[in-house]
Amino acid sequence: MGLFDNLKNKVDQAAKKAMNNVGNKTEEIVFPALPDDVAGFKALPQAALTSPFETAALTVVALCFYPENKDASIEMLNYLRGPRPLSGMDLQFLKDRFMDKDYVPRSYFKGATPQNDYVPTEPYTISVSTNPYSYENEGYVKLFIRSGGADNPREVVLREAKDGKWYLWDQFLLPDIRKPESSNPWA
Repeated sequence: MGLFDNLKNKVDQAAKKAMNNVGNKTEEIVFPALPDDVAGFKALPQAALTSPFETAALTVVALCFYPENKDASIEMLNYLRGPRPLSGMDLQFLKDRFMDKDYVPRSYFKGATPQNDYVPTEPYTISVSTNPYSYENEGYVKLFIRSGGADNPREVVLREAKDGKWYLWDQFLLPDIRKPESSNPWA
């Protein structure tokens, strides 16, 4: 082993770490208040769909409506999906996921944890992140949102249309998470 081999290894490790951080970006999307209905949803500044980060955050907002107003939630999601509305299979998936877990979408807001039954703090904030592989498919971006009830962030895939808007392509935001403490007999 040469005199500077340890130094070279440290430099190589630092370079690898820096390369892994290329493309890592986090944006906090802040909603001072959440809309009451579809018209309010479409009136949000983020509803211009010019940023994939904002479209991803709006996906969470739209999913939050499902337990209270399924039709409004579906209309919001279809708005986010642009020319590709939800299929019958998508609708059944949503129905199945919301049978007894209305708290899952709330868990993506800052401050929402199992300990407080996933009640978010105000202003309502969602952190959306990229990783080095987020932009590997041209015209698509894979973004990540962390849940207060899961160990790993969940992904949202968006597609850029010819009009420059970013539409929801797919979401993986509804898998199980830790139960709220008020409904967990083991907590």
